[in-house]
Amino acid sequence: MLQTLFNGFVTGITMTLPALAVTLLFGVLKFANFAIGAMMTVAAYMAFALNAQLGWPLLPSTIVVAIVCGLLCIAVDVVTFKPLRDRGSITLMVASLGLGFVLENIARLFYGNSARSFAIEIARPFRVMDIRMNKEQMITIVVSTVAMLAMYFLLTRTPVGRAMRAVADNPSLALVRGIESGRIIRWTWFIAGVLLAVGGVLIGMDRAIEPPMGSSYLIAVFAAAIFGGLGSPLGAFLGALAIGIVSEMATLVIPPNYRIGIPLCVIALVLIFRPQGLMGQAHIRR
Repeated sequence: MLQTLFNGFVTGITMTLPALAVTLLFGVLKFANFAIGAMMTVAAYMAFALNAQLGWPLLPSTIVVAIVCGLLCIAVDVVTFKPLRDRGSITLMVASLGLGFVLENIARLFYGNSARSFAIEIARPFRVMDIRMNKEQMITIVVSTVAMLAMYFLLTRTPVGRAMRAVADNPSLALVRGIESGRIIRWTWFIAGVLLAVGGVLIGMDRAIEPPMGSSYLIAVFAAAIFGGLGSPLGAFLGALAIGIVSEMATLVIPPNYRIGIPLCVIALVLIFRPQGLMGQAHIRR
């Protein structure tokens, strides 16, 4: 049971970065971006190209890919989402679905369907209190924790973070106060791209790199963001941990193949009993 609990914690903390990207994009742009899975897949393949094909160490490969993906997300917004921004959240959501299919099949075009892995040193697992751990899991925990602390500092202690929260809370009032929404949207996409890139590399370390890699996490990531409260970074963190732990612990009583049903049940229950999520604010009608 302790081993399953630890595995669930690692699974949850792996989902914190994409869940945070989802909640940031929803908070500022007010639409659900279903292309995040494909974006993580593309980032993982880009890191694979630098690491396994060009011989770069994984750390500098990840840093370069994170910056490139942040800039690419800004370009994607300008080309794909900005022209549709006035047509409503449903149109943007459908556009993100199409974008996800395109990105995933671009990865499939260049690398095929074969599973690949990073060129990293294989190390033997070790045990702590009868819990089996490996180096990749420790890296995931450290990187995700540092990223969450950095995001907390960014959102609460920097002018850009305060402007992002202002635009998310009340775009009209933020505009009156002189906050340029276009600049904040670009920053939001860049930060989301960095989070998705790092998340894609962490998932690629945990499992094989293949075209449907990111899409397989899509339901669980959205369940984490919805459970925590869309628009709440702290909620995304708590929601990801809760979904990861519950999904893994459920395998003690149900077959692992049915584990994907847990996030769907969580989404249904949250939408029925607390639509705003764990840390979200209830929508006020006037």
